[in-house]
Amino acid sequence: MSTHQELASFIWSVADLLRGDYRQSEYGKVILPLTVLRRLDCVMEPTRQAVRDREASLKLANKDQFLRIAAGLPFYNTSKQSFRTIGEDAANVEKNLVDYINGFSPNAREIIDKYEFHTQIARLKAARLLYLVVQKFADIDLHLNRVDNHQMGYIFEELIRRFSEISNETAGEHFTPREVIKLMVHLLLGPDSAHLTEPGKVINILDPACGTGGMLSAAEDLVTSLNPHATVKLFGQELNAESYAICRSDMMLKGQDASNIYFGNSFSDDGHKERTFDYLLANPPFGVEWKKVEDEVREEAKLGHAGRFGAGLPRINDGSFLFLQHMLSKMQPVDRGGSRIAIVFNGSPLFTGAAESGESNIRRWILENDRRTAAQAELRGHRGDPRRARRGQALVELRASRRSHRRGQAADRDGVADEEGGEGGAPMRIDGWRSGRPRCVTAKY
Repeated sequence: MSTHQELASFIWSVADLLRGDYRQSEYGKVILPLTVLRRLDCVMEPTRQAVRDREASLKLANKDQFLRIAAGLPFYNTSKQSFRTIGEDAANVEKNLVDYINGFSPNAREIIDKYEFHTQIARLKAARLLYLVVQKFADIDLHLNRVDNHQMGYIFEELIRRFSEISNETAGEHFTPREVIKLMVHLLLGPDSAHLTEPGKVINILDPACGTGGMLSAAEDLVTSLNPHATVKLFGQELNAESYAICRSDMMLKGQDASNIYFGNSFSDDGHKERTFDYLLANPPFGVEWKKVEDEVREEAKLGHAGRFGAGLPRINDGSFLFLQHMLSKMQPVDRGGSRIAIVFNGSPLFTGAAESGESNIRRWILENDRRTAAQAELRGHRGDPRRARRGQALVELRASRRSHRRGQAADRDGVADEEGGEGGAPMRIDGWRSGRPRCVTAKY
C-alpha cells in the first residue's frame, strides 16, 4: 500500500472516535481541518522557535513580512502551542487549541476560518472527544521529509473520496481523478513543449473551478519538468469552502501566491477580472443549474461580447457552457502569444439544444471563431467507482492558435493516442463538429 493510502487510512481511523456523536456525512467537518492544521504544524516545526523569538524582538505594529522571513515560509504561527503541547494538557485542550489557531498568520487564518472549525471545537468538547481527537492527530507524522506536497495532495483526495462515498455524493464534485488530469494536462501543454522550454518563461495557468487544486499542480509539474527554470504562476477560483481551503493551503505550502486562489462563484464574482492567461483548464460541475446567479449572468449577457457571455446562454439547469465562455474571455489574443484551453464536459453540452438555442449558438460561435482544436469524445470509467471518469464525459480542447489554422483543414492531433493505444477512429457528428468515439480526433468543419 502506498504511503498516502496508509496515512489516509490512519487519519480516517479518527472517524471511529466520532461515530455516534457525528453523522457519517459530518466526519469531514472535523477530519479535514485537523489534517490541514497538523500538516501546517509539521511544516512549521523547524523554524517555530525562530518565529517566536523574532516576534518577541519586534516592536512594530505590522510584523507579518518579518515573521514570514523568520519562518522561511509564506505563513507562520506565533502562539506558544503546538499539537504536541496541546495533546499533553487534557485540562486545557480547548483553550490551547483556540490559542494555537489564533496564532496563525492572517493568510493561514483565512483558510482555517473557511472550515468554521470553532463550531466543531465546542461540539467536540461537549461530547468529551476534543482531547482524544487532538491526541490522535498529534500522533500523525506529516512532516515534509515523510510526506511531500504531492503525497499530501493525494491524501486530501483520498479523504474526500471516502467522505463522498459515505455521504452519497459524487467525489468528482470536489476533485478530478488523476488519470483524467494527466490526459488533460498533456493535451493542453504537450503541443507547446518547445515553446515552454524557452529561457525565462513565465507561465500563467487558470482553473476557474479548481476544487482542491490537483489540475493546477499537475500543470505546474509538467511545465517544470520541461523547463526547471520556468516561473509558473497558478490561479484558481472555487465555490466550495472546504475544497477552497485545501487548495489554498496546498498553494501556500508550495510557495505559490495563495491569494491567487479566489473564493466565490466564477459567474457572479469573477476573481480574476481583466486578466488573461497562457493556459486554462477545468472540470466544471456537471448539470448544475445557475439559477442562483441568474440575474448577474443575464445582466452581463446584455453586454454582448463586451462581457463574458456574448455567445449565448445555455439552459438554466446546466452551467457548463457558462464556464467555457468564462474561460474563453480570459484567453490571450494571438498577437500576444495566444492561449490554450482544456475543459471536461459530460455529453450534454456537446449534443443538446435545437438550432438557434443557447447551446447551439455557443457551439456555432466557437466554430466560426476557429477556437476548437480537438475533442476526446468519451472518457470511459468504471461503474460504481467515483474516482474514475464517468462514462460519457468529453474533453474539449480550444485555443487562440499560436500557429496558422485554416477552416476546412484538419486540426492538429498532437499525437494523442486513444485509450487502447491507437490513434484516430471512425468519426461521428456532434452538431456540426466531427469527432471520434472514444478517441481524440481531428476537428474537420
